[in-house]
Amino acid sequence: MSNQSTVITSAPNQPEPSPELDALYADFEANSTAPLWTQTSDLMPEHPKPSAVPHVWEWAKLKKIAQRSGELVPVGRGGERRAIGLKNPGLAPTAYATPTLWAAIQWLGPGETAPEHRHSQNAFRFVVEGEGVWTVVNGDPVAMRRGDLLLTPGWCFHGHHNDTGHPMAWIDGLDAPFVHDMDFGFFEYGSERVTDEATPATSRAERMWAHPGLTPLSHQESTVATPVAAYRWEYTDQALTDQLALEDEGYPATVEPGHAAIKYTNPTNGGDVLPTIRCEFHRLRPETRTAPRREVGSSVWQVFEGTGEVELDGEVTRLTKGDLFVVPSWTSWSLRSESQLDLFRFSDAPIVERLQFQRVYLPETGHYLPGSRG
Repeated sequence: MSNQSTVITSAPNQPEPSPELDALYADFEANSTAPLWTQTSDLMPEHPKPSAVPHVWEWAKLKKIAQRSGELVPVGRGGERRAIGLKNPGLAPTAYATPTLWAAIQWLGPGETAPEHRHSQNAFRFVVEGEGVWTVVNGDPVAMRRGDLLLTPGWCFHGHHNDTGHPMAWIDGLDAPFVHDMDFGFFEYGSERVTDEATPATSRAERMWAHPGLTPLSHQESTVATPVAAYRWEYTDQALTDQLALEDEGYPATVEPGHAAIKYTNPTNGGDVLPTIRCEFHRLRPETRTAPRREVGSSVWQVFEGTGEVELDGEVTRLTKGDLFVVPSWTSWSLRSESQLDLFRFSDAPIVERLQFQRVYLPETGHYLPGSRG
């Protein structure tokens, strides 16, 4: 061993180098241990320092590669889904959008069927354009149409079938990274096709649960995930339209001037639609700017309609219909609309809030939102 310590660390207030210190650190390594005093800034930073980075994916480019995948890659047992995951550049080589969220564009060709399976991961589908596909969840066929949010809670069998002569694309969102990294996941194959190939306009789950403000007396228990199979665009659109109309009339109906927003909720308890994922929809009037903010937890957004800009940690990117972007934890973000700008958002907020880590900071005022830990 040399007379000069080879231990190198950037942490402050470290002991003086010595052969004895070298030997101590060698013993740490040999016994699969690591001293806290050399890694405090990594384990306990002053604020979140995510490996994930802000990123924007252009819908036009995603759709083209999805279409090419449809021409070259079959859908069926084994591969299961023709889905292209959004791969955050900061999290490579994993195809994670954020450390907790997985997002993908899925493509299903004319007459194709994606076979049934089930998994521990909670999932949803959001449709930015098109119709003609039914997702079958625990034997219940659910029509998929533009603007609809479709839910597949964990451990529900589900498959999809395209009953038309044209392809369809949509986005999938799952808590797959969280489930994978926590070692919580299970998976099981189901039917080779789907258990019900009917094409009803309204699913059984909607007929039971999707009546605004009304719940069946036959089912009073609180459920972990929503029993509503689909949240239809016409209700979302009307809710946002009414918020902005009420704002025009002088009533406090929006989250900030010109910015209407809703959260999709579980009718059995008023909570989130999935235990690990929050789903929202936002509408900005033309020429509206949202206040910049930083939040603990990560989110993925998709532009449903309109044009505008997103600013992520000071970098501005123009947005058009279908574009997706990711906001890692504690990244400063704000939106500016050109036309009316409609956006779907999903996040890991239920995990953050249940574990009491929520914190929302508004840089322009220097204030934290009420209810956060700041």
